[in-house]
Amino acid sequence: MTFLVDPGTAETIEVLGPTIQYLTAPDGGDDGPCVMRGTIPPGVVVPLHSHADPETFLMLSGELEGLAMSPEGFAWIPVGPGDIFHVPGNAKHAWRNPSPEPAVTIIVSTTRIGRFFRELGTPVGTTAGPPSDDAIQRFLEAAERYGYWNATPEENAAVGLHPGG
Repeated sequence: MTFLVDPGTAETIEVLGPTIQYLTAPDGGDDGPCVMRGTIPPGVVVPLHSHADPETFLMLSGELEGLAMSPEGFAWIPVGPGDIFHVPGNAKHAWRNPSPEPAVTIIVSTTRIGRFFRELGTPVGTTAGPPSDDAIQRFLEAAERYGYWNATPEENAAVGLHPGG
């Protein structure tokens, strides 16, 4: 069925700081498309991780730094409005928002990763402050079930990611 998406009524969740708004629902087979609007608040990081699902990010507003891996190693790449940052499946990557403004992207990925976010997400506005130890543990357990890899605190520190920024 063809339809116009109403962002005003689209499901929106918080996943350990960033928010995800489903522009297409994560329904159907694992490899089906899922389009989301992601917002990373100022000072928030998405730690180093990888997963089989490819992701393509179209930056709408704000500024981010995306961590990309190349044969030479890791490099932080500035990503601004209009830029497209593609992450192939199984590529290690991370995000940080060092700016004073929220960073908003359109994310095109799979229904599988959309369901992963939905499993972990909480309604927007129901959590305050940094993620709790319980929320982080739930995230790590779900990531393991999905076959996703997450860096250790030491690996995150080695690429310039520290708690709180």
